[in-house]
Amino acid sequence: MEQKLPERRQRISTLGEIGLQQFAPYLMNRIMGRYNATLREDFRKQGLTIPQVRTLAVLSVTDGVTVNDLSVYTVIEQSTLSRTLDALEGQGLVRREQGVTDSRFRHVFLTDDGRALFTRAWPAMHDAFEAMFEGVDDVEYAALIAILQKMLKNIRKHDI
Repeated sequence: MEQKLPERRQRISTLGEIGLQQFAPYLMNRIMGRYNATLREDFRKQGLTIPQVRTLAVLSVTDGVTVNDLSVYTVIEQSTLSRTLDALEGQGLVRREQGVTDSRFRHVFLTDDGRALFTRAWPAMHDAFEAMFEGVDDVEYAALIAILQKMLKNIRKHDI
């Protein structure tokens, strides 16, 4: 028995036919752009950039990851991440150590100062997160997370 494709996959639609308000990648970019813009000014007052805070956030949950994995988790290109880590290390917020079993890999750790700074940055991030999901109930949120995880699995190139 032939499996029928969903209507959206039967032929290639133009972006005009789909419409920006129905094109999920556009909406996701717009949402994250607004989220970051909301936080940018608050972080600037603390002397931080969005990539720096994103790095601190990931390390607050997954400390000691390799630089390669940190690049995947933070969605920051290696060259930008390297400059970000240089700045954070210069401020005493992170430290990099060679791997114990393989010295080619460097692991990144939050320092106590880095953890304290992220703890101060978190309330603004949480407030922006809460505002973004105003009016979204728990069932809708759970469905969104399940869909996003499925989408990530479909497109990811790394196991993390």
